[in-house]
Amino acid sequence: MLSNNDQKEILRRRTFAIVSHPDAGKTTLTEKLLLYGGAIHVAGAVKSNKIKKTATSDWMEIEKQRGISVATSVMGFDYDNYHINILDTPGHQDFAEDTFRTLTAVDSVIIVIDSAKGVEAQTRRLMEVCRMRKTPVMVFMNKMDRDGKDPFDLMDDVEQELGIHVTPITWADGQGQRYTRSFFLDSADADTLPQETRDLISIYPEFSEQAYLAGDLAPVFYGSAYKTIGVQELLDFFVRYAPSPRPVEAIERKVEPMEDNFTAFCFKIHANMDPNHRSCIAFFKICSGRFERNVYYKHVRKDQQMRFSSPTCFMAQKKETVDEAFAGDIVGLPDTGNFKIGDTLTAGEVLHFKGLPSFSPEMFKYIENADPMRQKQLDKGVHQLMDEGVAQLFVSQLNGRKIIGTVGQLQFEVIQYRLEHEYNAKCRWENMAMYKACWIAPLHPGEPEDMEEIDTFKKRKAQYMAFDKEGRDVFMADSAYVLSMAQNDYRHIVFHFTSEF
Repeated sequence: MLSNNDQKEILRRRTFAIVSHPDAGKTTLTEKLLLYGGAIHVAGAVKSNKIKKTATSDWMEIEKQRGISVATSVMGFDYDNYHINILDTPGHQDFAEDTFRTLTAVDSVIIVIDSAKGVEAQTRRLMEVCRMRKTPVMVFMNKMDRDGKDPFDLMDDVEQELGIHVTPITWADGQGQRYTRSFFLDSADADTLPQETRDLISIYPEFSEQAYLAGDLAPVFYGSAYKTIGVQELLDFFVRYAPSPRPVEAIERKVEPMEDNFTAFCFKIHANMDPNHRSCIAFFKICSGRFERNVYYKHVRKDQQMRFSSPTCFMAQKKETVDEAFAGDIVGLPDTGNFKIGDTLTAGEVLHFKGLPSFSPEMFKYIENADPMRQKQLDKGVHQLMDEGVAQLFVSQLNGRKIIGTVGQLQFEVIQYRLEHEYNAKCRWENMAMYKACWIAPLHPGEPEDMEEIDTFKKRKAQYMAFDKEGRDVFMADSAYVLSMAQNDYRHIVFHFTSEF
């Protein structure tokens, strides 16, 4: 039975992701929230070349150089007797898969929108994931200190583009150079608004906590993260209304956060967090109960008991060893190759948490060693970076050549940079004409006819067959036509476009 103190600890958790289209100000907002929480004392300049301090959440060297986030960062702090876990996600579409997985590990989301641009493509895709999971969403209309769209047009934009009802919670006093403050609409400051503005505001529904928690209503806030205006209002409202840890669906059953027994799943692996030790960290979202250091837990996939002497919590890359953590928390466990994304740890029960697939890549290149003296370093670097799940490794069944698959060109640049600077290995890329990688499996496993068709297919398509990291068969179709013909000709084979099947 969880003690009263343990239950209180769980109830005060607020674990959420900040998401946006690139350059909407997401990382700047993260910095200012950390500032209010006392987690940092000087907010980092995210893109300014004049200021050498860089954003706390953008700690990888390539992020500092490019001024963008390319990996999800995890940061925790206390504010007003709540414990807040922020997951700052990459905005760039080439790293959307990292963001999609992160959304499985949070209980709510704050969407940041550039008030000059309104809703953009990446924001729409992220909202689809939130809607699918019924994740509660708040919206922060950023950059009100610049000339941009009318506040009412912005809310209309969100309703039409994101398919969710909205209600304004704060309002901006002016816009552009005239913008000096934001205030709650239920405060006396709202009386200073023109009657016409108040009449328009009254059209929107009143805030309903129930509708927000159901994912049907998005509270809207106006501000400027850069000028630290409207941020505290967002934070104060957030800790009051955002959900504490929510139930998580496992294949076997629904897991409640207040259950006695510990359960958690791995949603992210980060290689090389400490370049001095070449260490990997597996990020686990705790779904229920309490986690304790040096206690044995069941690694479900391996059917092994494991204990962890150095579990950590994070302030970006700064780690602190923790003795305990609770449902809603994110803990980092040192990984020497024991974990992969989707793994489950429990107090003994066999549980499998789904919803963490690897998507079919859209770009493919052969990876070659550019320094024969560094083959060992290259192999280790490729192995660890692929474990992060942002790119995928395939090995040709015909000639053993290694193929890297990604969803965007930028990932190839990041992999090459990190191999050189973190693993002292150099690679070169060779383009390959490839349309889609898909996992193949028999329609009825074990049926002789289906298994025979799989064998026939693999022989006929030998030059297009590869293995993934788990040794599973992958068909590398070089055109949409070839894939379509294969699907029509081989009706006893299922072609899967995510690795989760």
